[in-house]
This record gives sequence, C-alpha cells and structure tokens, in this order.
Amino acid sequence: MSDIRLIMIGAVIIFSGFVVGGIANSGYAQFAVQQQNFDDCYDYSTGVQVHVKCSDKSYDYVLYLALALGLFGTGGVVIYKGIRGKWDNSVKDDEMVGPKNP
Repeated sequence: MSDIRLIMIGAVIIFSGFVVGGIANSGYAQFAVQQQNFDDCYDYSTGVQVHVKCSDKSYDYVLYLALALGLFGTGGVVIYKGIRGKWDNSVKDDEMVGPKNP
C-alpha cells in the first residue's frame, strides 16, 4: 500500500517546478534570442530601452532553471518515497480510525 499523502505532496512540488520553469522561460526568452542574434541585450519591460548585460540575464536564467530542476528532483524523490513508503502499513491497530473489521 502506498502513502497517498507523500504522493500528493510530490505532485504539488513537481507542479511548482513547472510553474517556476514557465515563469523563468517567459521572462528570459527574449534575452536568449537577443544574445544569440546580437551582441547587446536590451530590456523593454519598462517601455524604455535599457541596456543590460547578456551574461547577467543568462546567469539569472540558469538559476531559475536550477531551481526548477531541483523542484522536479525533490518531487520525484518524495513520490518515490510515497510509493515505496510503509507509513500507512505501520499504523498500530489501536490507533486506526474508521470502521473495524471483525
């Protein structure tokens, strides 16, 4: 029997990894394109052209990517522990809640 609580927590952690990865990709995709095609990167989020370092933006993107991959790995480990876990199996008979089997 698996521990459903750990499986649900692992699924939430993996989902948060997708959210972080999606936010990072949408925010830094323009800088990746600018870095590949041009030598200079500009930020247009304020409505005014602001020169930024491409290396700084790519470093920030790598940090977000590492965070997302870390969340994926953590969620996978938690799900694995939930599937292989014995938390539900090691409950004592006097601590069980619910209908009693005769």
